[in-house]
Amino acid sequence: MSGPDYKTIALEASEGVATITLDRPEKLNAFTARMQHELIDAFDRTDADDDVRAVVVTGRGRGFCAGADLSAGGETFAAQGDAVGVGRRDGGGQVVLRIFESKKPVIAAINGPAVGVGITMTLPMDVRLASDQARMGFVFTRRGLVPEACSSWFLPRVVGISRAAEWVFTGRVFSAQEALAGGLVRSLHPPDELLPAAMDLAREIADNTAPVSVALSRQMLWRMLGAAHPMEAHRVDSRGILVRGSSDDAREGVTAFLEKRAARFPMAVSEGLPDIFPDWEQPEFS
Repeated sequence: MSGPDYKTIALEASEGVATITLDRPEKLNAFTARMQHELIDAFDRTDADDDVRAVVVTGRGRGFCAGADLSAGGETFAAQGDAVGVGRRDGGGQVVLRIFESKKPVIAAINGPAVGVGITMTLPMDVRLASDQARMGFVFTRRGLVPEACSSWFLPRVVGISRAAEWVFTGRVFSAQEALAGGLVRSLHPPDELLPAAMDLAREIADNTAPVSVALSRQMLWRMLGAAHPMEAHRVDSRGILVRGSSDDAREGVTAFLEKRAARFPMAVSEGLPDIFPDWEQPEFS
């Protein structure tokens, strides 16, 4: 797997894991419109490739992502995003929504500074690991802006409303150790151990689980964050168990367990996922 026309990211896959690397190291991998579109394309590719079981996102060089590229000066944010009618859609938000829809688990390996969209783009990723040298910041109020990339929805769900409010209102840059204490990242690692740790976690998924079950489970967890009552989860769970319980994957999973061998799950994500979310409506931008 590769993205031969990519200029701002790199995409490669090995042993069931795709690695997306933000690749503007001379600019600390600052986010651009081109990076937005290339990231969306990369997630389209990883979803379409049944050999990819998990995705790791990291940055080239000493930074993860320094936020939006500010080379346009004071007008940087005046023309950001894609035009829709009389308004514009936030580019970071479009990336985040695409990651939210991913059929593969996504792991962030935050190898260095991650501020602005550089940290908000990680919020829909399922697990975040960080270098113990990384620094993070939701710096929008210090730039005369507001949170973007759907972070007003994701951040309070990840770290709680009080922690989210403090980080957003102050706009300060904070340490990896504070990010760990606040629940933003799962673990800290020396810089040269970060990517191997992320890959180990990705391969734990890739080597041991049913792809369709992981894809459905990922959507169940994320979508139920917005549910009004546990009955909504009960309905989805019941449909999922009914459909998956009679599947070839379930037969193989139980048989492999009883025979004390590794499972060889036959079903592929590209063949389609059962609709266990009949009440789910994808909102339209307006």
